[in-house]
Amino acid sequence: MTGESASFSNPAGVILAGGRSTRMGGSSKALMTLDGKPLLQHVIERVRPQTEALYLSVESENRDYDRFGLEQLPDPVPGQSGPLGGLLAALRRLPQDAPAEWLLLVPCDAPFVPADLGKRLLEHACAEGSDGAVVVAAGELQPTFSIWKRSITPVVERAVLDDGMAGFKQFLRRHALAELRWNGNDPETGAPPFFNINDRDTLDRARQFFTDSAENDRCSV
Repeated sequence: MTGESASFSNPAGVILAGGRSTRMGGSSKALMTLDGKPLLQHVIERVRPQTEALYLSVESENRDYDRFGLEQLPDPVPGQSGPLGGLLAALRRLPQDAPAEWLLLVPCDAPFVPADLGKRLLEHACAEGSDGAVVVAAGELQPTFSIWKRSITPVVERAVLDDGMAGFKQFLRRHALAELRWNGNDPETGAPPFFNINDRDTLDRARQFFTDSAENDRCSV
């Protein structure tokens, strides 16, 4: 790792939970149960060890999330700024002192997020001299799995507040980040590491990954 990134151990982190879960019938997918605990809890447990501080991006503050113990960061323009607005809220929240110079971004619906995601993204961004890095998996850009340098905040502000941008892909066409190509599956469950739960069918598939993993563990005893 370069000297620039060696001055601190971990980035700050934010979990995006500002979506309206329309494909879940309006029920918060972050609170859906998976393997005995809320989906959001799975993400927290995988991301918290990778971060110095961890925040929750929300459209507006929600008492249902209080039990997770994360500071909630409302969107700067509720209902209009999308996930890019969630990123902006988190970048603005970063303290001005080290070590929070970088921000790791993940969605609330990814229970298999890699335990070394932050480290690998940070190393790649620094090696490429970029303002950040984004995962590319199975040939697809995965912008909700990314890391961002605090100095990019004014660029994101202009995109959200002046240009009305809401999505990452539109932003990345204007301001490209380093791309980290990722191969392999989750070592615990065999699931694709960037598997997103968007509806009840994908929730059932995620449950099956845990069921298959438990059966394999029993067979190996």
